[in-house]
Amino acid sequence: MAHRIINNQADLTAFVTMLDSLKLPFTVEWVQGRDRSKDQNALQFLWATEAADQLVDSTAEEIRHRWKLEHGVPILREDSGEFREIYDKAIKPLPYEMKIAAMAFIPVTSEMKVRQMVRYLDTVQRECLQMGIRLTDPDPMLATYQKRYRAKDTIDEVLTEGK
Repeated sequence: MAHRIINNQADLTAFVTMLDSLKLPFTVEWVQGRDRSKDQNALQFLWATEAADQLVDSTAEEIRHRWKLEHGVPILREDSGEFREIYDKAIKPLPYEMKIAAMAFIPVTSEMKVRQMVRYLDTVQRECLQMGIRLTDPDPMLATYQKRYRAKDTIDEVLTEGK
């Protein structure tokens, strides 16, 4: 399905122009938010490599699979009924080792939006710190970006709890 990311007024104007040129009828769907950033994705791979170098008995790919299962899956299960239903029927009954192997083929972090990826990276970083694994600090621009989304989530949680 065709899609566009609308980041600013110019993107919106171009999108409206494109919609106006389409032959009727057509269907429009949208998702609030944006896909995780390339910088977030690169940071995840960097951290997995650093963790693997320090743990010695695991590869970066094995670590990423474990992180996807132990940290990413719970985030997606919480946020998406569709993901939860499919995961719970197809993957949840499997033994742990098979779940880890399945993570090579099941999109988890690639399905995340920015806020979900912030939660994921925060959890991974916290786990690594508890294990004594040293990770590269994110680029200052990415750290600011993550902080902005983290702060917005905190505000949203406070507002939701007040209802």
